[in-house]
Amino acid sequence: MELRHLTAFLAVAEELHFGRAARRLHIAQPPLSYQIRQLEKELGVQLFERSTRRVRLTSSGQAFLGPARRVLDELGSATLAARAGGQGLYGRVTIGFAGASSHDALPRLTREIHDRYPGIELILQGQTYANVAIQRVADGTLDVGFVRLPCSARGVRTRIIADECLVCALPDNHRLAPRNAISLGDLADESFVTFPRSSGSSLLDATVQACQTAGFTPSIVQAAPDSYTILALVAAGVGVTLTLSSCQHIRLDGLVYRPLIGPELSMRAALAWRPDNPSAAVQTVLAVAEYALPSPAGCAQQPASPAHRR
Repeated sequence: MELRHLTAFLAVAEELHFGRAARRLHIAQPPLSYQIRQLEKELGVQLFERSTRRVRLTSSGQAFLGPARRVLDELGSATLAARAGGQGLYGRVTIGFAGASSHDALPRLTREIHDRYPGIELILQGQTYANVAIQRVADGTLDVGFVRLPCSARGVRTRIIADECLVCALPDNHRLAPRNAISLGDLADESFVTFPRSSGSSLLDATVQACQTAGFTPSIVQAAPDSYTILALVAAGVGVTLTLSSCQHIRLDGLVYRPLIGPELSMRAALAWRPDNPSAAVQTVLAVAEYALPSPAGCAQQPASPAHRR
């Protein structure tokens, strides 16, 4: 059975006239009659009752009509989907992100995609921290990642979407809380709450590097898997933490944020992807991100240290 047999059957079934069906299909009547006979032989049933006066469907023909239409309709849908997919209108894109620091950027991107390209399915994978996201983009198990620079993974391209600074979060009854700003050196004897060392968090790397630059290694007393939990533990008096300015939207009783004294410690947020990814849907997502998540004005698109002073 071939698709031309189904097309021929539907034309005759709808016209109930071999001559009109043949003209509709732009073929001669004898080849059309031959295709119908081939189909009936294949199915082992008679689909039409023919006479010199009329053509009508048999009970088998009536039963075959609906499924035949659905097959051709699905074929048409599949053809359109394939063409649209090649244009980036359909497809599946996996995006890795990590919690609070993506609370603004991720919804802006996903809303634009859903509104403009509803045929693109976004698979959002949370708690995919920067270092892990970069490696997963590099090995092809993730299409796009929200990451922090620098990125040295081979074959991965990045675009900066935000330039953020580190701030200190501490309990509101802490001895340093009354100050308007805090020196990193003042935290040398404090207990820290951070991400687990195994998480792949670039913020943890930046915290350790900043503290070591200030002359001490932070005493990490507890780890938690996300910024919300870390800040809740800080509010509970477990310790202090360094977090990103983008996380200051998290407001908890007993929690305050203070800027750090001295040259600003900053981290660059970026999108990471493989330029050789063949998916048109991925290219569409990246194109939408260009205007949904524009790069900061005057921001050079080049790697920076995990926490560089400026």
